[in-house]
Amino acid sequence: MAQRDLDVDEPVGGEQALSRREQAVARSLFTARARAENRLQRFLDAALELMNEGEAGRDFTVHEVVERSGQSLRLFYQYFGGKHELLLALFEESVRSTAEYLNEKIDQETDPLERIHRFVIEYYRLCRPPLPGEPVEPLATAWVMVDFAQQLLTSHPAEAALAFHPLVSLFGDVLEDAELAGCIRPGLRRSPIAGMVLEAIMFNAFSSAIGGTSVRRVDIEPAEELWQFILHGVGADKPGSSAGPS
Repeated sequence: MAQRDLDVDEPVGGEQALSRREQAVARSLFTARARAENRLQRFLDAALELMNEGEAGRDFTVHEVVERSGQSLRLFYQYFGGKHELLLALFEESVRSTAEYLNEKIDQETDPLERIHRFVIEYYRLCRPPLPGEPVEPLATAWVMVDFAQQLLTSHPAEAALAFHPLVSLFGDVLEDAELAGCIRPGLRRSPIAGMVLEAIMFNAFSSAIGGTSVRRVDIEPAEELWQFILHGVGADKPGSSAGPS
């Protein structure tokens, strides 16, 4: 019986040894990946800190990012081809976290039209620069990327479309739900409409702030004014449809 137990524990045809080998390799790759993710995040955090410095964000150099991150220039170029790739990575991460945040907010609403309204207001809040003395939410990084977003949309439209996909997809889903409920006009092309609405929110929020409109009460009136503009562009032509606060 003892001999039989020993035979059971022996590798059969090298299968157990191979399995352990795969586990060892996987463990090694996991450790290397975690280390790489940590180094990458330090570059992204350093760039975001530098962009947040100053009244409306500020430009930075690769050397400043490297110095702030406490890492080497050689390591930087192992991750990025240059400053543009760093900004693109930072922008993509900002869009993904923003989409997750907005999804949580609109899930608090049940009315399809109010879900669009909540999306517009919350995204506006994230895109405008914080008022003097106002606490900044951890996810409110969209506003520091507005200038880069504008450059991306005009100079690299394919990259912009890919980067904006999480937000476009989320807003497209919200529009689809509203269309099925009869709250907006049928037949709207959701992706183009989503793109136009996102651009309107993002640039209106930033231009309102630099134009001095943001001194009003927590900047809520400009956001509601923009919502009314958007609503009457997509809203259903029927009496009694909810239009949100007027």
